[in-house]
Amino acid sequence: MKRILIAGALSLACVAGAAGAQQEPSPSAAEIVAARQAAFAMSAATFGAIKAGLDAGAPTQQLAFPSGGLARWAAAMPAMFTAGTGPDAVPSTKAKAEIWSDRAGFEAKAAEYQAATARLRDAIAAGDSAAAGEAWTAARATCGSCHDAYRS
Repeated sequence: MKRILIAGALSLACVAGAAGAQQEPSPSAAEIVAARQAAFAMSAATFGAIKAGLDAGAPTQQLAFPSGGLARWAAAMPAMFTAGTGPDAVPSTKAKAEIWSDRAGFEAKAAEYQAATARLRDAIAAGDSAAAGEAWTAARATCGSCHDAYRS
């Protein structure tokens, strides 16, 4: 009898827990677009800060954190362009529909950006200001080439 009461109590606790559990709501398409636009604004500011540091001759270790952040953003960026977040769903987006209709091309550009920002991060980590300056120029160019193709 005692076992039945304990089993019953555990069953009720499990059912109550399951009933009380709430699934987190997924972000809306507009929220995803707002998040990626904010991330791109921070990316632009980071590019500017890195360039200003390089031009001023700042010690490269001061640029390690922003260059690492830029490389992490480059790796995460394609995932911010989920289905249903294009111009047909969110008119305020600056993303062109080609991101979704030419996904392979977009992914290739994103991979170039990711590789370029990794080279920038690595040059800064190595303390090589000259290589970091060249890597910054290359990373900025890959960023711009994607905008040319996939941003309105």
